[in-house]
Amino acid sequence: MDQILTMRVFARVVEAGTFTKAADSLALPKATVTKHIQHLESRLRVKLLHRTTRRVSVTPDGAAYYERASRLLADLDELEASMGNARTNPQGRLRVDVGSSVANLLIIPALSTFFERFPDIQLDLGVSDRPVDLIGDNVDCVIRGGELQDQSLVARRIGNLPFVTVVSPDYLRRYGAPQTPQELEQDGHRMVNFFSPRTGRLMPNEFVKDGVQLALDSSHRIAVNESNAYLAAALAGLGVSQMVTFMAAPHLADGTLVQVLPDWEVPPIPVYVVYPPNRHLSAKVRSFVDWAAELFSQNPYLR
Repeated sequence: MDQILTMRVFARVVEAGTFTKAADSLALPKATVTKHIQHLESRLRVKLLHRTTRRVSVTPDGAAYYERASRLLADLDELEASMGNARTNPQGRLRVDVGSSVANLLIIPALSTFFERFPDIQLDLGVSDRPVDLIGDNVDCVIRGGELQDQSLVARRIGNLPFVTVVSPDYLRRYGAPQTPQELEQDGHRMVNFFSPRTGRLMPNEFVKDGVQLALDSSHRIAVNESNAYLAAALAGLGVSQMVTFMAAPHLADGTLVQVLPDWEVPPIPVYVVYPPNRHLSAKVRSFVDWAAELFSQNPYLR
């Protein structure tokens, strides 16, 4: 068997945690993945993996082999990527995951420029506000807002996400405009709240003015965990919303949303491109990271 391919199969099984997920990500039959692992264990004369009906776990020998093999594979990939055409003409399959609003409003409308620049890259774009397991799901990089939770990952900051506080005209007619953030904690107003897709925890509504910072756990009729649903709830007049400015901008322009509490700022959050530490920044990944950074730098609502 191809020794390098067998090594890649083993590394993918360790990263994915199951033979099935590894086979899917490698576009190989599960039986082929099993044969590669059996062949590797037979050749090395050690047990590399503990197998159960649900998952596989790594033996001490398997962990040692994975550590060395992953470094070797990364060096091999870097060597190939560094050679002439691979650097000037990145190619291959690239798996990227982004949040729904960033995908629909920023990334997808601009992708034609990416493909004009890098015509030989095949992009698999996962769209979800739920966090992904970069290694287990075999994702090359993600774009996410907020402080990085997993310090083992590598992140490049590519911009900021400023917010604006908005309501629909219908909400204004029914409840009027709040004059202070504290009014949002009273019975006369409601917020559209957002809860974390990862933890289920409600995100506080934050306001800053003249050095005073407030974090309100305001009452709500509805809380959602997806950005497009959050926009829909605001447009439907279900409450006051703290919305990313690039989402709100076209609706502020056409009057379907109205800014309130303009003297109170909402703290912006950073936005990053994140990728696993055990993968070097290949030519195709670097091309997307640089393109995304350029795209964000050109948007006045992302600085």
